[in-house]
Amino acid sequence: MNHIENITKLFSKSFVENPLLESFEAGVLHLSSGRLVACDPIITPDKTAFNQLFPKGDFSIMIHKEISNNCVAYSEIIFESGDVDSWVMALCDNQKLEDLEEGEIFGFPVESGMSALMDLDSQQRLNDYEQELFHKKGVDFLGIYEEFFHTYFYDSNGAIDQFAMMKPYPEEKANLLAFEAGYGEGFYASYIGYNKAKQPIKFVTEFIEIQ
Repeated sequence: MNHIENITKLFSKSFVENPLLESFEAGVLHLSSGRLVACDPIITPDKTAFNQLFPKGDFSIMIHKEISNNCVAYSEIIFESGDVDSWVMALCDNQKLEDLEEGEIFGFPVESGMSALMDLDSQQRLNDYEQELFHKKGVDFLGIYEEFFHTYFYDSNGAIDQFAMMKPYPEEKANLLAFEAGYGEGFYASYIGYNKAKQPIKFVTEFIEIQ
């Protein structure tokens, strides 16, 4: 089964029903510009946004785990309720679907084991926060993972969760969802679901293919 067929089967309805998956409400993502970024925030902090302009506002995110190994298989942003009429692989910059060979994908690399979803404005605020910490701490700066991300996933007793909503500046709306990506390192594609009016109503990233 190719990726689009698989995504169509799993995510075209208003709910996901598959005995191999367990679904979790991850939180609400704020999109101030509608320019969506999916990336490994540690290795690609300046990842470009997708070409598709998405609705602005606050939108629910679902995390779908593969039950057998408790790994995140899919992330799903829901912009509008309803059934998806068609799916297209999400593209950045000058990427063209016709340039792909059979079985190839456009996606983003993960090397840290962590993926994130955020608005382009939120990405800038995260980078601003990192620079502020660096200038404040100097040689004591441990890197953005240790200084920011780590506390959301671990406490003194060890790991506490596989995904978390977080804000670089708590008083602002800019936020992001960070989570463990599949089995860790990899190259992952995203897909946009459109309704019959050709408006984007879902955004799904596939980390583990579930059939």
